[in-house]
Amino acid sequence: MSAPPHQLFLLADHLKLSLLERQRAVALNLEPNKQDAQITRSLASLQEGLEQLDAQQADLDEPDDTNSDLARLRKQYEELYAQFHGSAPPSAGLKQPNDPALADDFAAAQSRPQQARRNKSVRFRDNAEDDESNDAVAQANRAALFSDPDRYRDEPEAPNQTGMDNQQIHAYHKQALKDQDDQLDVLGQSIGRQRMLGIHMGDELDEQGQLLEDVERGVDRHTTTLDRARKRLGHVARKSKDNWSWVTIGILICILVLLIVVLK
Repeated sequence: MSAPPHQLFLLADHLKLSLLERQRAVALNLEPNKQDAQITRSLASLQEGLEQLDAQQADLDEPDDTNSDLARLRKQYEELYAQFHGSAPPSAGLKQPNDPALADDFAAAQSRPQQARRNKSVRFRDNAEDDESNDAVAQANRAALFSDPDRYRDEPEAPNQTGMDNQQIHAYHKQALKDQDDQLDVLGQSIGRQRMLGIHMGDELDEQGQLLEDVERGVDRHTTTLDRARKRLGHVARKSKDNWSWVTIGILICILVLLIVVLK
């Protein structure tokens, strides 16, 4: 049994939000390929639904209408496929939801990185009970969306996205944006730690440079002292050389006096 067009429009909205979140992850320097497998499966589900609608229309011998739901869905599928595979830039239609109830989710997915970072930089908890209840709801939504009866696998199967209503899509993409902002917070904390480490390393290098300067000044002082001592030794050596002849004469006189005394 083919999915109704309304459900396929919701699946198209889910794909639009996933691609917007993927662009946002690229802008935030996060890993953009975490949802690639899920987007591929969603595209395949949408294509399968279109083929079923196409076959149903052919069985009913209905004429093609460019304004029909099938034509609109087919156009959105082609644009989504082209954008995901990088063969076309995102169009304005992919930034607008089919269901007006998801307008806030589309606006949040298109929020600028600086805006998202500023909104998530400081989190005040006015009511801990509300936070706990919200966390419980988020965990319940995540469990409902990602539950798998099989054991853990590296690539678990995604939930049946053709059966999602707008509330489930809202909960899913709200959690996806929260995960992106949490990753951004962790990245900011890591950058802050690296910055502090760089500051400490710079301080240590400054201290080492100061020590080297002190050692250099000490070496200069000792070099100056050695130069003065060498000059004094040279001066004494020159004086000794100049007075050597007088010393020789004095020694000879002493020897002559001794000889005279002995011979007498």
